[in-house]
Formats: sequence, C-alpha cells, structure tokens
Amino acid sequence: MAEHRHTDLHTDMLIDGAPVPAAGRAVRATVDPATGGVIAEVPEATAADVDAAVAAAARAFGSDAWGGLLPAARARLLLRLADLLEADAEAFAALETTDQGQPLAVSAGFSVPNAVEHLRYYAGWVTKITGVTAPLSVPDVDYRTRREPLGVCALITPWNFPLMILVWKLAPALAAGNTVVVKPAEQTPLTTLRLAALVREAGFPDGVVNVVTGGPEVGRALVAHPDVAKVSFTGSTEVGREIAAGAGRDLKHVSLELGGKAPSIITADADIDAAVAGNLMGGLLNSGQVCAAYTRFYVDAARHDEFAEKLAAGAASMKLGHGLDGATRLGPLVSAEQRDRAEEYVRIGREEGAHLHDRAPLEDGDGYFVRPAVFSGVTDGMRIAREEIFGPVLSVLPYDDPDELVARANDSRYGLAAVIWSRDIGAANRLAARVRAGTVWINMPPMLDAAAAWGGMKDSGLGREMGWSAIEAFTQVKSIWTSLA
Repeated sequence: MAEHRHTDLHTDMLIDGAPVPAAGRAVRATVDPATGGVIAEVPEATAADVDAAVAAAARAFGSDAWGGLLPAARARLLLRLADLLEADAEAFAALETTDQGQPLAVSAGFSVPNAVEHLRYYAGWVTKITGVTAPLSVPDVDYRTRREPLGVCALITPWNFPLMILVWKLAPALAAGNTVVVKPAEQTPLTTLRLAALVREAGFPDGVVNVVTGGPEVGRALVAHPDVAKVSFTGSTEVGREIAAGAGRDLKHVSLELGGKAPSIITADADIDAAVAGNLMGGLLNSGQVCAAYTRFYVDAARHDEFAEKLAAGAASMKLGHGLDGATRLGPLVSAEQRDRAEEYVRIGREEGAHLHDRAPLEDGDGYFVRPAVFSGVTDGMRIAREEIFGPVLSVLPYDDPDELVARANDSRYGLAAVIWSRDIGAANRLAARVRAGTVWINMPPMLDAAAAWGGMKDSGLGREMGWSAIEAFTQVKSIWTSLA
C-alpha cells in the first residue's frame, strides 16, 4: 500500500481571507475510516465565527474588489484555482482517500478531475451570463433584463464526495458573482480546508470564500443567519426538510440534493453480463455511499437467478482494503455509525425473508469495512428495497409482467436517478420517459458531466446543479424599463 503522511495538512478555517486556527477553541477529530486512527483535529466553529464569516462575505459582495470585478477577471480567478487544484491533484486525491475512504481509483480518477472540470466549465460561463430584451405592448418603452447574483450563499456539503460536491456548488456560485460561506461535513473537512488555502493562493479577494467547520449546530446557525440569501445543501432528506422549512419562513433561495434509492430495470432482452458489470459499478461505487447508487434491481423472473448469482459473485470478488492501496476496489464506510447501519440492514433483510448470497468473510483489522451484501427474491415491501441504506447492500427483485415495471420503479419516495438495461433502445427510452427520476441512464453505469443538469424529484430534492441550471440557481432576474418618450 502506498503511504502518504500528509505532513502539510491544512486545519485552519478561513474567514475574511485569514486562517483561523484551532488554538483556544473546541476541536473535532477527523479519522481515517480504514484504520480508525485520528488524522487531525479541526476547529469547532462558534456562532460568532459564523457571524464573522457571513459578515465578511457580505462586505466582499458589495466591494469593488469583487462586486466591481470585470467578468473576464472573475473567470481568470476560477481558471487559476483550477490550475492550482490540478497541479496539486495527487495530494488532494490521497487526502480525500485518507479522510473519506474512497479508493484512489475514485478520488484520483474521478473526484479531483471532476472538480477541476467544473471550475473550468464555469469559468467559461462568467462572460456569457446575459439578460434578454423583449417586445412589450407598451409604447415608447425599452425593456431588458439582467441576471444578477444573489448575495451571500451558504454551501453545505456531504461526507461522501467532499471535494467534488463542494466544487459543484462553489464554481457556479462564484461564476455568477456571489460570495460564499462553506460548511463541510464534520466527518470529512480536510480537502475543503486544503482548497481554501488554494483560494487564497489564487488571489480571490478577502471574504469571497469563507470556510467554517464543525457539526450540525454550525450548519443550523449558517442556514438561519439573516444575511444569507441562498442555501445550497447536499445530504439527507431529513436534514433537507429542516433546511427547506427554515428557508421557506425566511424567504431564502434554496437548492437541495437529497437521498435516493435508484431502481435498475433489466429487461428480458438485456445483455446480462453488461448489466451485471454496470450495476456493480453503479451499486458499489464508493462502497455504495452514493445518493444515486443502483440499489434495487428489477429483473425478468426468467433471468432473476442468473443475474443475482453473477452480481453476488462479482461483488464477492472485489478487493476490500485501504483506498491508498492501488489494488483496492472497495474502501471502508465513512464511520463506525455508517458501518453499523449497513450491517443492521443486512440483518433486517435476512429477517424479512430475502435470500442473502454468500459474503466473503472480513479479515481481522481495524476500520469500518462492510462486505457487499446481495439479496435476491426481494419483494417491494421489504425495508431493504424501500429505505436508503448508503452502503453496499443490493436488492434483486423479480418481475413477471413488463407492464408493471414503471409503477414498481416509481413506487418510492425518492426520485434522484434510475437506469434501464435493454437491447431495444426504443423501449428503453419509452421507459425512461415514464420513470420519475431526475436522471435516467440507459445501458451505462452512472456518469456525470459539468454540462448536464443534476438533481432529484420527490424526496430527492429541489432544484438542479450543473450546466446552465446552476447559473440560474445562483442568480436572479431583474427587469429594467426605460422610457423612450
């Protein structure tokens, strides 16, 4: 296994362009989930820290240094940040793996490059955010619109893809001219804090980007702050409801990307081997800690056993280990709590009567590892088929009548993503049109791109990220009327 000692850890918060160390403050440990060992201690922000961060962001928003910056100059700052992140990609990937657990194949091959891509993509949008002119039925009037930034935006990020999902929010927020206060998940703050150091190096004016660390109380203080104009949150549906309720009372803008329980429909004519390979990737990416993970598989009854056996064999063959080991395909879950939650659902699945395929035994050692659990013969009412687990627990459900597929796939409180496997592309697209999900993939593992809108339906959230949708989410339209008389 490759060894990374992280002698250059960044643990200071960032408020108004200045590092804020832990000295004299309460601290919270962040651990390596593959070993259970403490990596570092980071500050627990106070209400006064949140006030200071928001005040700094508000000052920067109204300043000539940021608010008066020409669009081309703002784009250059984003491009500079992208270059700095790309130059430091190896260290970022190793740190993400150590703090979160995802294998290097994920952190180095997906998470960090995706973050760089988003910064460059939104740098390109900075000079292209335009208003419109429209013909009115009022004489002697010129009418046009401007698309303007919202103000101070609270960006609250999850622990499963800390760096990547932060940049999904940060890049369009800054491209549109907003200022931000970031609150990373308390379990995985380290790549966010390292990126904050790059923000300073890139030359962003003081106060444009602020980072406060800590637990749920810090997030609540940020969401409730009267000077925050927008909250962008990725996390659980339960916390999302709490945020939406507060934002509704305060009339704040809000974007929410929440839970998921993605259905995978495997039709009778599907290429089973391709479906197994794609579903293993879609179901077990980051050890199943993905809101869009493929977790409930609807398979033609005649092919149910074949699919389930191949899926279980493939899952059992995947090497578990520390993500810094290049041979590792499955890392640990992020915490002991998440590990215990996944194992509890394995117990529930067995009690409900589903068939648990053989799981290779875990080797002795520390860390929050869970062997993939593949259940077959699952029915729609079982908890393992209905509740978000956020771990490597997969459910295979047989179907007899293709006409029931859409209703069964849609019989969920969630609607983030879905996937369809079929050789009949026409039939697959007709199914895709009827499935209630924000994203539907056909014959492929989950993919994301900065240009493709991302978000959920139903309990999976409100609003969209990525593409032009994110620019809309971080701006508002102003109408300007001019008399020509």
